[in-house]
Amino acid sequence: MRLAADVSGTRKVVVAIVQICYEARAWKTLNEQISVLNKKRAQLKQIYVEIERARLVRKLAKIKEEQGLIAEAADLMQEVAVETFGAMAKTEKIAFILEQDYMRAQILSRRISPKAFDAGTLKEKKKPKEGDNMVEEAPPEIPSLLELKRIYYELMIRYYSHNNDYLEICRSYKAIYDIPSVKEDPAQWIPVLRKICWYLVLSPHDPMQSSLLNATLEDKKLLEIPKFRALLKHFVTMEVIQWVPFWEIYQSEFGQERTMPGGFIGDKAAEDLRQRVIEHNILVVSKYYSRISLARLAELLCLSVQETEKHLSDMVVLKSLVAKVDRPAGIVCFRAAKDSNEILNSWAINIEKLLDLVEKSCHQIHKETMVHKAPLKVQ
Repeated sequence: MRLAADVSGTRKVVVAIVQICYEARAWKTLNEQISVLNKKRAQLKQIYVEIERARLVRKLAKIKEEQGLIAEAADLMQEVAVETFGAMAKTEKIAFILEQDYMRAQILSRRISPKAFDAGTLKEKKKPKEGDNMVEEAPPEIPSLLELKRIYYELMIRYYSHNNDYLEICRSYKAIYDIPSVKEDPAQWIPVLRKICWYLVLSPHDPMQSSLLNATLEDKKLLEIPKFRALLKHFVTMEVIQWVPFWEIYQSEFGQERTMPGGFIGDKAAEDLRQRVIEHNILVVSKYYSRISLARLAELLCLSVQETEKHLSDMVVLKSLVAKVDRPAGIVCFRAAKDSNEILNSWAINIEKLLDLVEKSCHQIHKETMVHKAPLKVQ
């Protein structure tokens, strides 16, 4: 069989030899046979056992973990790169990667594409020919693809929480919210949607945050939790938010997150929420004023002049806002100074518009003149 390159037959013979030795408990003979088979490279050329090795490593890592040898268990799991195993089921690959250690969480997370959780993209594969490498079925203890999706994003939430990366936490909750089983159960989607709303308003203002905020507001399920719809409305409406009455309304809701699935958002989040309210208010003022005194701005923000200047400076440094402060005069300017080219371009555009209007006016005058001359000629 080996010389005839009969891969399928060779595989069956090799498995039968190992099975006979195993059932006879002839461990010495089993080792000898494995050694002999291993030396005959041509015989094992197309017989791959990386999946079996990975499963054994996983079992060994669990044993080490139960013995309290966490570092050794982590080292064992890191040695196996299951993403290169073409014959391993997708669910088993993902489950394996999710069990690898936290210290390399961000690197490992990139080894799992979010598209891998989209069950709708799975295409039916052609029936493999005899001798081809086939994708094995995942063991029964491996969770389903959607369960793995939830596990993956829950782990990512834990990871991003260490850095208070609110926008990424929000996106992770949004992915969990989109799981069909979650959307169908109010006991599951209400806590998740609440978390999405909180982390949206906690995220610094940027185009992605703004896009997610507006998309979430269009969700009809938000009508069932009106307080959180109103919360998001505050941050899309170009009006100044008064912090004290705002916090009185939402403080109790904020505290209730302790008892919700996913746990408490964190004490620092309350400070960050106030920071986001201040930033929102400064952006609102910048929309309505081109110049404003620092004292008046501080009054609108309910802050001291020093605090106002600090928040303003921070936003300018982060490029969230264009502003200049004239400290001796106490004036804030929210318009960027234009260079000579921009001024000339704006003049050219204005002149072009003016000439278009003149041309249209002349055409209308000529048209009216011709209309009124026609009856005179008839008389």
